[in-house]
Amino acid sequence: MRQTILVVDDEPDIVEIIQYNLEKSGFDVIVAADGSAALEKARDEAPDLIVLDLMLPGLEGTDVCRILKQDERTRFIPILMLTAKSEEIDRIIGLELGADDYVVKPFSPREIALRIRNILRRRTEPETAGPVRAGSLVIDVEGHHVSVSGSSVSLTATEFKLLAVLFQRRGRVQTREELLDVVWGYDYMGYGRTVDAHIKRLREKLGEAAGMVETVRGVGYRFAR
Repeated sequence: MRQTILVVDDEPDIVEIIQYNLEKSGFDVIVAADGSAALEKARDEAPDLIVLDLMLPGLEGTDVCRILKQDERTRFIPILMLTAKSEEIDRIIGLELGADDYVVKPFSPREIALRIRNILRRRTEPETAGPVRAGSLVIDVEGHHVSVSGSSVSLTATEFKLLAVLFQRRGRVQTREELLDVVWGYDYMGYGRTVDAHIKRLREKLGEAAGMVETVRGVGYRFAR
């Protein structure tokens, strides 16, 4: 079955390029030109992934991301943000709100297709381990479920993969570059802030178990033994 991508951008030329290359790569594509239309189509069409430009007329991309991640109907849909180089603060906000990844304009259409495949692969790749416990934290890798003190914790696919990788390598320091390679699946050319933003968001969601994810200053992160 072909997977469906919702592309949200108000620039017709960019939409045309993305749509052409994604359809050529085997995806079905639906389009929205503003934030309100994006929310409506995300709820009605349930796409497999959303490509979301941050600079939109009316409702901004960061607001769209926040609303999608708060809505039970759409919060599990992965989001790939499109940003300009000057929008670093918006990228960080978007990642903290739960976006999975971002691409900086100008971009290669092939890069977008690659990142989409990587995000979708993280959602669907088979897992073999059963539930494991670390204090009040329980990670069910096979069931893709996390709980703290018996309460379910809602994580994005990327947040879950990040937590699982840190746990599997508990006690060992993982550099940002190593995490980018293992979790995101390719070299981010030094975009270490991506890891930092996801770690911050992950800790917020883990609540009382946040201390299990430790910062090793100047190096990276590790899961406490």
